[in-house]
Amino acid sequence: MKQKVQNIIKILFSGSERTVLIKKNIMASSLLRVISIVISLMVVPATINYINSERYGIWLTLSSIIAWLSYFDFGFAHGFRNRFAEAVAKNEHILARKYVSTTYAVLTIIFTILMIITSIANNYINWSSVLNVDPGLNIELKSVFRILILFFCINIVAEVFSTMLIASQRPAASTAIKTIGNFLSLIAIIILTYTTKGSLEYLAIAFSGIPCLLTIIVSIIVFCKGKYKKYAPSFSLIDFSLTKKIVGMGGQFFLIMLCLLFIFQFTNIIISRELGPESVTIYNVTYKLFHIIEMVVMIVLSPIWSAYTDAYTHKDYGWMKRCSVKLEKMGLFSLSALTLLTIISPFVFSVWLGDNVNTSIQISIAIAFFTFCKIMGAIYMHQLNGIGKVRIQLITYIVIAVFAIPVMIYSCRQWGLVGIVIVPSIAFFAQFIICRIQLKKIINQTATGIWNK
Repeated sequence: MKQKVQNIIKILFSGSERTVLIKKNIMASSLLRVISIVISLMVVPATINYINSERYGIWLTLSSIIAWLSYFDFGFAHGFRNRFAEAVAKNEHILARKYVSTTYAVLTIIFTILMIITSIANNYINWSSVLNVDPGLNIELKSVFRILILFFCINIVAEVFSTMLIASQRPAASTAIKTIGNFLSLIAIIILTYTTKGSLEYLAIAFSGIPCLLTIIVSIIVFCKGKYKKYAPSFSLIDFSLTKKIVGMGGQFFLIMLCLLFIFQFTNIIISRELGPESVTIYNVTYKLFHIIEMVVMIVLSPIWSAYTDAYTHKDYGWMKRCSVKLEKMGLFSLSALTLLTIISPFVFSVWLGDNVNTSIQISIAIAFFTFCKIMGAIYMHQLNGIGKVRIQLITYIVIAVFAIPVMIYSCRQWGLVGIVIVPSIAFFAQFIICRIQLKKIINQTATGIWNK
């Protein structure tokens, strides 16, 4: 028995330094993800119980609109992630600290301006009309939007710390912060259920305010006393001349994210307007169930991005090839897991949500296929993003984004919730096929022209 344990430990901690670091993060992230999954599943019935199914759909739609603002970082966070990882890989710690300081400064400027603009615009938007809900909710929705805007913009800046952890191949630490934040939000919702009447405003504070404040507190502590003190932001190290270098890489990420806005982020609004807020709830709880499989895959993928940056910087193509084969096998295995989850989904929904939400096996099948496409696309996206080869992704998404909204509206009217996932499924499937070809060329060092951009 002792020998078996020793053999397992040897397997887990064998390989290159980069591989061992990935394994350690995967093990730590696995435990955290299990906790996170349990929390996310508990949050849904707790929230529906607090504000009811229809208002939960309104909450999800409004939250998704707020999420659009994340696209206005112009790809800066993604560019920072790669540049920081490169600097650390080359032991250029002063440069890495300059990237941290400059990124904090630029994002603070951008999202302060954005917060002011959106807060002013909020006074003139009729949210009841936009979401096709009871006009009597308009005042409350304006207040909720104002709260979400405040914490969201602050959180975008605070998340630079989490991005730095991921770039340092420490995604487990970033996951731990998010998991604790979600747990505190769940506790807050439970307390609100017993102490207040269902309020979207209190819900906004619990879900967006608590995790945001936690990230700020942890980052201050770690930058002041932790191992990342050498990368702590400093006014004296802000160098706006680095902005062009960061955005040079992040600019393509921004355009990709802008395309993703049209492909994915209008979904809840389209559903709300065409089918009603309760259908938004049905769509999102079904997606949340199948998202569990995606979360498991992301445990492995989270450290891959920055690990590929490191490997590509050192031209370690052999490691990249071995890693790519293993990731592809993992993606194909997820299909079996999604199929099994689809079969048992009616039972799961019955136990999980009772009679609060009416789902169907057709929706489960459609979202299971969408999730599989998303997983396969994400596998190659993380590898290519890590080495900064994203031009083909950009072209693919631009073509799809042009037709995304009208096609989603049409398919939603024709086939309901099942139809709404057609466009995003096509987008990720196309990404999977094209990016797989590109990655193979890069690893085999045969990529030329657009395949090497």
